Amino acid sequence: MNVCAIIPAGGQGTRMGGTIPKQFLTLGGKPILHYTLRTLQESGLIDSLVLVVPEKELESARADWLERPPVVKQVVVGGEKRQDSVFNGYQALPTDTDIVLVHDGVRPFLSKGMIHETIHVAGKFGAAITAIPVHDTLKQVDVSGLVQRTVERDGLWRVQTPQAFRYDLLGEAFRKAQADSFYGTDEGALIENLGQEVRVVNGSEWNLKITRPEDLEMGESIVAKLFLEG
Repeated sequence: MNVCAIIPAGGQGTRMGGTIPKQFLTLGGKPILHYTLRTLQESGLIDSLVLVVPEKELESARADWLERPPVVKQVVVGGEKRQDSVFNGYQALPTDTDIVLVHDGVRPFLSKGMIHETIHVAGKFGAAITAIPVHDTLKQVDVSGLVQRTVERDGLWRVQTPQAFRYDLLGEAFRKAQADSFYGTDEGALIENLGQEVRVVNGSEWNLKITRPEDLEMGESIVAKLFLEG
């Protein structure tokens, strides 16, 4: 089975502040992206990987990341939105791809178990996403900050990546989304828009997405535990 990954790292990181895209900020002295790519390489489950970056970062990203690690076979330009970036990555995949794994470049703490399970479930059912159950109380709030109601949290999950899909199914989902002018916040939503089932596998609270300065602080602690201790 040929498993190929798309790593969207095309965001500008406006919530982080500063001028450096968040995926190129450092944890433990190395770029956030280093840990993401290292785990995918060391999993032994990915045959090739397409990295998607902002246009202005393309040449430097190719110099820094192409074949580094060896699983990174292509570096391509992202699009206006995440969905556009993932589609650009999809178009760059080998046509003999069986399973496509999509993972946010700024989620550096995925595990081999998550990678394996999403690939396995996608191979069996077509589409799999990592997620964790919602435990906090949820409130619906209006634009003025006034609470409207408490939202029932039973059955609600917070979606993460990695997400994995059969290659042909994801391609069909992209085509329908384009025909419908539909934009989803994740690839699982594209499969839902197609009317196909999406299975959930367990993610982790450690699998955080680095989007804000406080996430960097938490990330430093996790890097120290997972990569630097011993």
